[in-house]
Amino acid sequence: MNVFFTLFLQVQPSAIGSFLPFLLLILVLYFFMIRPQVKRQKEEAKFAESLLKGMRIVTAAGIHGKILEVGDTYIILESENSRLKINKSAVSKELSQVYSDLNTPILSKKEVKESEKK
Repeated sequence: MNVFFTLFLQVQPSAIGSFLPFLLLILVLYFFMIRPQVKRQKEEAKFAESLLKGMRIVTAAGIHGKILEVGDTYIILESENSRLKINKSAVSKELSQVYSDLNTPILSKKEVKESEKK
């Protein structure tokens, strides 16, 4: 038994065995950091290309407005009584659905109960 133990200690580790933890670390970094970031960038580029006139958006700086004109790399945004020319990449998200939800009448709890009874 003691002979096998001493032989086991004398064996040199292989080159693949010493690089295996490093390769596993790179693989984990790819799947948890690099791949999701690339996917997010593709979604943002697709969103920037799908901007249309009349959409309500929010910029990365927090400016809310409505798109008046769409160019190749820019949009003209109307906010309050001003017009801004900004890059498409500065658009953070679309709020058209939020604004249309705000314009729908809000029913009180009493009205909801009455409509459920009918």
